[in-house]
Amino acid sequence: MSCCAPGAEAAAELGGPPSRDEILLASRDLANGLHQTDLSVPGVHCAACIAAIEGAFRRVPGVEQARLNLSARRLSVKWRGDMPPAIFETVMKAGYSAHLFDNEDAAIDPELWRLVRATAVAGFASMNIMLLSVSVWSGAEPETRQAFHWVSAALAFPALLYSGRVFFAAAWSALRQGRTNMEVPISVGVILAFALSLYDTIAGGAYAYFDAAVSLLFFLLIGRSLDHVMREKARSAVRGLVQLMPRGATVEREDGTRDYVPASQIEDGMLLAVAPGERLLVDGIVRSGRSDVDCSLVSGESVAQSVEAGSTLRAGTLNLTGALTLTATSDAGNSSLAEMVALMEAADGGRSRYRRIADRAARLYSPVVHLTALLTFVGWMLATDDWHNAISIAIAVLIITCPCALGLAVPIVHTVAARRLFEAGIMVKDGSALERLADIDTVLFDKTGTLTTGRLRLANASEIEPYTLAIAGSIAARSNHPVSRSLASFDDGLQTVPTAIAEHPGLGVEARVGQDLYRLGRAEWAVSGGTAGTMLSRNGQPLASFVMEDSLRQDAASAVEALKRDGYATAILSGDQQRTVLRVAAQLGVSDVSARLLPREKVDRIAALAAAGRKAMMVGDGLNDAPALSAAHVSMAPSGASDIGRNAADLVFLRQSLLAVPDAIGIARQAARLVRQNFALAIGYNAIAIPFAIAGNVTPLFAALAMSGSSIVVVANALRLRGVAGADASLGWAAGQLPKPLPAVAGRA
Repeated sequence: MSCCAPGAEAAAELGGPPSRDEILLASRDLANGLHQTDLSVPGVHCAACIAAIEGAFRRVPGVEQARLNLSARRLSVKWRGDMPPAIFETVMKAGYSAHLFDNEDAAIDPELWRLVRATAVAGFASMNIMLLSVSVWSGAEPETRQAFHWVSAALAFPALLYSGRVFFAAAWSALRQGRTNMEVPISVGVILAFALSLYDTIAGGAYAYFDAAVSLLFFLLIGRSLDHVMREKARSAVRGLVQLMPRGATVEREDGTRDYVPASQIEDGMLLAVAPGERLLVDGIVRSGRSDVDCSLVSGESVAQSVEAGSTLRAGTLNLTGALTLTATSDAGNSSLAEMVALMEAADGGRSRYRRIADRAARLYSPVVHLTALLTFVGWMLATDDWHNAISIAIAVLIITCPCALGLAVPIVHTVAARRLFEAGIMVKDGSALERLADIDTVLFDKTGTLTTGRLRLANASEIEPYTLAIAGSIAARSNHPVSRSLASFDDGLQTVPTAIAEHPGLGVEARVGQDLYRLGRAEWAVSGGTAGTMLSRNGQPLASFVMEDSLRQDAASAVEALKRDGYATAILSGDQQRTVLRVAAQLGVSDVSARLLPREKVDRIAALAAAGRKAMMVGDGLNDAPALSAAHVSMAPSGASDIGRNAADLVFLRQSLLAVPDAIGIARQAARLVRQNFALAIGYNAIAIPFAIAGNVTPLFAALAMSGSSIVVVANALRLRGVAGADASLGWAAGQLPKPLPAVAGRA
């Protein structure tokens, strides 16, 4: 549905647009004399909004490019010149409000509460008016009937003013711009039904249709609210990554003093001090110090890496064990972390242009309904010269063709499908994701944390003496290094506990057990002449070498096999070492493998597939997967993923089994079939009902009842999704059991 928001009203609430000087001050200078101004446009909801706003800027002199990000509701305008062009005026003329963008804007969602309140008011009024209407249509005395009509009018009027403004404001905004949308026939039908009913009440007529007008709003607001909730859940990914970025860094001056400097003042070449536990704000080269770092945000590498003077680090890397001093090689606005934010916003902007089936249907609905109602009115005026009768019949046409069934056709199926997915241990965050999921032909997997558990385990435990394992576990329990945390499980509480423990950043842990000196860490440090890997030594002599590996996720092989059997292409995109990725791919039978990929390279791979006409699903969990999750046609992440990964994904699976992926595809394809059926039912209803309404055989009240009946049929059809695969397949994940595969997963037909 087109969802244009009124610009003037919201702008007034915000105190009017800023001045040109304020806009210039808030703009960023880009290369070659180009400037960028970011605006928050809270009223955008769909692909039609994007097209309307971006289209308006094509005619503005000085504007090079305008791109609207639907998730962040952020409009980025690139322009040339000494002063900014008419940016705010252009947005307002398109029918929307705007203000200068602030990252805090993404946390505000007044639209949802506005819809909830409007729905509650319309529901309260419609139920009470319906109760009064029952008495009227049951044959009440004229005096009682007239009193009930006035009470109904008193209930309907404030309800229409409050709840109807959701549609009235959008309709008026569209009409002022010389265009139409689905809100226009809704608004015209509701206003005319109320006005004619009020006229008949004043004239002492026997019939009034206040119940039809208010009930119409109630049904439409239910569909709009459900749709809004589904869309809103997809907005938090970019915000989460922005919040992850440090607000500043500690700068070391030439005289040795240190100051905390805000991110905006960090420049290339500054000397930065990074303490253990801090995340790097900018890219840099280590100048002094030694430490272990977590690079999962950048590369997805599950094992911590040792760094020392001369090592290159990217923004977003987490310092784990030792203090570092590094020379900045970028500022905050051009760092690797900033690039990831830009990648996610660009990818989301492209994906938000996906036109949902309801949006596409809305383009045809409005002009057809307008023309039908107008021709009906003109025809009856020419035939009878009775304006009251002609308007009544035209209102009946508008109401009986009201898009309640059309408006509910998609959101009700998606709501039921979301419930069905939850019962299968899967959460869906965006209704359009179900439509996109049903279209995919390729499934891309990250390795660490997705195909594998993301938790290191000792692969050669059976080859090591139990006492030696216990010693290693006891020493490892005193360290926070990822490898140490895995070995700590072998700590059996020895009577002789390690003493004089010292952790050497980037090397390992040294401790005494009795009179013996033990070293657990890098082989070349633990033993003179050691080569690689993790080793335990006693007094310089090797005791054991530890082989760490990441185990496959439950049912990973079965899930990949099910996808391949159903005709989906599969591939692995990972930032891990090639040797590790190839080993996992061989276990799963996946031949298309790409390793050591940076976030941008994953996005580029997905873009190449899209350019070739492929629709790819990305399944990943790491922070470094977030841009790829946003760039894919649809995406999925496990519940154990990073916050950013979960926010960037369209679906999140709660159970451990990777069979959640083919299960979700099966439910999405079933939902797509039900949506098509609902549209067929809605269109069939209109094809039957419209001729009766045009012929004058339908009163506005009967039209409202028929409209409600069509909505009920659509809802009942959507509820059939609850019974798919049988009740024994649902809720099994909650009891720790593996759900049975859905029948639809067995084939793509």
